[in-house]
Order: sequence, then C-alpha cells, then structure tokens
Amino acid sequence: MMRCIVSILSFLAISSCSAFATGGEVVYTEDTPIEAVIDDPVFGDYGRLIFPVEDWYWSGDTLEDLRLTYYSNIDPEKTVEVCNYFKEHAENGETIFYDIYTDDEKAEDPRKENTGLFFFRGKEGAPFAICNAGGAFAYVGAVHDSFPHALEISKRGYNAFALIYRPGAQTACEDLARAISFIFENADELGVSREDYSLWGGSAGARMAAWLGSYGPAAFGGDDLPRPSAVVMQYTGHTDCTPSDPPTFACVGERDGIASWRTMQRRLELLSSYGVPTEFHHYPGLSHGFGLGPGTVAEGWLEQAVRFWEAQMMR
Repeated sequence: MMRCIVSILSFLAISSCSAFATGGEVVYTEDTPIEAVIDDPVFGDYGRLIFPVEDWYWSGDTLEDLRLTYYSNIDPEKTVEVCNYFKEHAENGETIFYDIYTDDEKAEDPRKENTGLFFFRGKEGAPFAICNAGGAFAYVGAVHDSFPHALEISKRGYNAFALIYRPGAQTACEDLARAISFIFENADELGVSREDYSLWGGSAGARMAAWLGSYGPAAFGGDDLPRPSAVVMQYTGHTDCTPSDPPTFACVGERDGIASWRTMQRRLELLSSYGVPTEFHHYPGLSHGFGLGPGTVAEGWLEQAVRFWEAQMMR
C-alpha cells in the first residue's frame, strides 16, 4: 500500500522540484522520486527492473536517498546519470532492454519475467562485457553494482550489458549462461563482437562470473560457447577455480566483513600458480559493496580492470 501511495505522489512531485526541463525534455535529478523512474512511461514494463523488484532490500524515496542492503558508497550522482542515460536513449527510440526468455518460457517459470539485459552501447563491432550485480543471491543490486560499471565500460568504447537475473545461485548462473547465448546468437543485430568478451561481477555477481568463467555457459544450460577472455571480480569469498580458468582481475576492501580480502588473495595466488594471468588489489579501510568506489582509495580500479581485459585481447 505504501509503495502505491508513493507512486501516486511521485507523479505530482516530478512536476515540481524532482526534475527539470531542458529542450522540452524532463531530466531526472537527485530529488526525483524513485517511483517516478520506475513508472516513467518511456520504459514500458521494464522500468520496474531498474531497481530491485524485491523492494524490501532497498529504501529511500528519491534517487539521492536510495539505500541498498549490503552496499556502501552509493553515489547519487551516478544513480542519476544512469537513470538519465536510460531515459535519453529510450526517448530516442533505442532498445535499451532485451528479454532473454520467450513468452512460453516465462509462462512456464513466472520468475523469468524479472530477467533481462540492459544494454549500454559502445562502438559498433567492439567486444562486450556482461556486468552482474550482487545482492547475496536474494536480490539484484544493479542500480549500484552493475549499471554504473556497464556505463563506464561503454564510455571506453566497449559494449556492455547488465544482467537482471533470478535470485539464487543456480538460477542466476543459468540466466547468465542464457544471456551469453542470447548475445552470441544476436551479435550481428546488437552490433557486438563475438570475440574477447568479459564477465564482471560484484559479491554474488562475482561468483556468477567466476563459475561461468571456470566451466563455460554449456555447464549451466547455455550454448556450447567459448569462455570469457577475462573475468573481473569484486568483493567475494568465492574459492572454486580450475587450472583452465580465464585471466582474472579482482579487488576488495580490507575491512570487508562479508568477503575476506585474504580469501580472494589466496584464490588469485592459486590461479597464478596454474599459470593463469591475474591482477589483485586490496584497499585499506574499505568495506563491502563499494561499487566504482568514487571518492575512496579504490577510485580508478575500473580503468585498471579495463586495461587488464585489453591485455588479454592482445594475447
């Protein structure tokens, strides 16, 4: 009931201090009610997937107030930038959201209604990355843990997707395998290369990226496709790995109470002993879920990760 009331009020608020007009178009600001973004007609039915559909894991009325369970360093400016990116491209008639399951598959498993790929376009024909948000396999914290990453990757000329998946380790990996298969099948239409793709993730999303990197999409119901050229992981206690894992970049805060940096370090050292290229960063004083890490000692890590990915392309 409370969400319904906020939704009604949001349309009243957006006409006042919550947004401003430029060139006749409404632009989101930090004062924009979250429900106004979700219910914006420009997004059709998928606006609800911009924020976690399991809404008990987030709080706040406006984009500035947004809080997500398990996450720190949420940057309102980046939240606003992401939402305006979606709005601008949707208003321009571009497809920014892709279903990965058919209507029949959704009817068979209604949870697949809450899945799909948000697309952040880079250069035509460039390699792609899939970013996977965390949320303890209970929800998908994409607005902080994968959308900003995908947007920044696209600014560097690469194509980037952010996956909205079904919570749960097995189903999440199945959805990621399906997403990879979908992109490969539709690469020409999407304008992306099938070569040198990478998988990115934070927390639970990092586990997904690592599992798919270790065993490939076919192991989780996807097509028999190459494994990624690189895996980029943030703050996870994932330990499973194989001697044939892809090159792996990882970073974590030293004050992370959920994912021990030493556990991540040991996994990267084991991969290195197998001859797998690795790069590892741990940041003093930083806690779990820092995302891009704006204004922290981790700021700039994404640029390092992109360079690591690029080095694997050259190999």
